[in-house]
Amino acid sequence: MKLGILSCSRGCYSTNRLREAAEHRGHKATVLNTLKFAIDLERGEPDLYFRSKQLSVYDAVLPRIGASITYFGTAVVRQFEQMDVFTANTSSGIANSRDKLRCLQILSKHHIGMPPTTFVRDHKDILPAIERIGGSPVVIKLLEGTQGVGVILADSVKIAEAIIETMHSTNQNVLVQKFVKESKGRDIRALVVGDQVVASMRRVAQGQEFRSNIHRGGHAEPVELDDEYRETAVRAAQIMGLRVAGVDMLEGRDGPQIMEVNSSPGLEAIETSTQLDVAGAIVDFIAAQVDFPEIDVRQRLTVSRGYGVAELYIPEGSEFIGRTVAESALRDKDINALTLHRGTSVIPNPKADRVLEAGDRLLCFGKLDSMRGMIPERVRRKRRLKVQELPDFASGNSESEPLELIDVPEIPEEER
Repeated sequence: MKLGILSCSRGCYSTNRLREAAEHRGHKATVLNTLKFAIDLERGEPDLYFRSKQLSVYDAVLPRIGASITYFGTAVVRQFEQMDVFTANTSSGIANSRDKLRCLQILSKHHIGMPPTTFVRDHKDILPAIERIGGSPVVIKLLEGTQGVGVILADSVKIAEAIIETMHSTNQNVLVQKFVKESKGRDIRALVVGDQVVASMRRVAQGQEFRSNIHRGGHAEPVELDDEYRETAVRAAQIMGLRVAGVDMLEGRDGPQIMEVNSSPGLEAIETSTQLDVAGAIVDFIAAQVDFPEIDVRQRLTVSRGYGVAELYIPEGSEFIGRTVAESALRDKDINALTLHRGTSVIPNPKADRVLEAGDRLLCFGKLDSMRGMIPERVRRKRRLKVQELPDFASGNSESEPLELIDVPEIPEEER
């Protein structure tokens, strides 16, 4: 295999280890400075030039795109994709994970644990937003900060408000997150390669520092993750479109809380603490993909007119609850269940006697018209409003007390 490692830091530990691991396995590995590329666009012939010369043929590339060159770096990766070169991480995955807000927005739809988070711009919204996520203390983060830079702990609402207003005055966008007290000064980094966690470590802050980043003086120790943490890390990486990722999680009372998904995780701390060959695992995965590439489901499974892939959700009250896959009569409707998603578990090729439960999600291939008829109508979200009792002017009592919350159906926009 001829592997290109996209990196502007030829001498850094991670780049050297990846090159050494590839060469040790008999592959040819070249470190390519991402900023030295030129992207040529022509009808039917996307091409790349490196140091003003046409780039030779590569089997795969491993992007190590720094935060400061995200735009140009992802453009280079996207060009390799157009040239049908395997990329360990997709350009969209890198872009999505680099923006902390975008990352959490994407993950929030998939029932993955994360600290309550808010994002505001108007100063009038700051205090109500902090109240909604549970009040102080809160953690304030720059959207594109790395290595713990731009992460501040505010112990009071007033301090948080002052910090946010100051950052806004300099045109900085920030996230505000509820501080997970039980995980103070500690977090977990899981290194995901493909569909596995190949190594994991716990990072512990020093002294009064709450940030556990190694660059902030924290130290790392190996940790054995249970299934819930492993499955959460793998799902987060896959949802972001990353095949190689460092997933940072807090140890909350309710289980893992995702903080960040890193598309260019450093290898030195995790290899040193675990004594595992993480670089080798990454290279082996890439080589396997080059030898036997993944099928692009979107292109391969929609070639027959009227057939395609869809995800079927089984809500509370569904007629399918308590039935087996066979009893659901999916096959009679020309539908095949490929994968069953239940909570954080993924069950490939569910057997005919598998009993379906509320909340299950079935990834199916089959007749689109049949699957459309099985998708329940979208239920509008209900807003919970606080009803305020009107003052009793007749009795002279002008004080009002809040009553209980009630469910009020959301009014359709066209009826407002």
